[in-house]
Amino acid sequence: MANQMTEMLKGTLEGIVLGVLAKRPAYGYEITARLREQGFPELAEGTVYALLVRIEQRGLVDVERVPSEKGPPRKVYTVNGAGRSHLEEFWRTWAFLSERITQLHHDTEGVDRHGREVD
Repeated sequence: MANQMTEMLKGTLEGIVLGVLAKRPAYGYEITARLREQGFPELAEGTVYALLVRIEQRGLVDVERVPSEKGPPRKVYTVNGAGRSHLEEFWRTWAFLSERITQLHHDTEGVDRHGREVD
């Protein structure tokens, strides 16, 4: 199940991170910590940092360098207008897919792998 979860998460992580940032600005480690608290304990920090680089390059977030007590300044990410539009589209797409998958699940309950009804 972990491998399937990882693959599914890859396709949705961008929207999830934008959703986290839509609530309030955050830096990379903070985003990872929030997601781990939300039930994604296996999420690697490196995965989040790579995604943050991509969404920054695509212009979906604004970045501010904030001094850190321990080491170099932190990059704090804030969703901008383009990011909010992208997030709205993500949620519309998610709702569409979720409804279809749920319906498919209900339609196939009680059916064996050959498509025959079972009791």
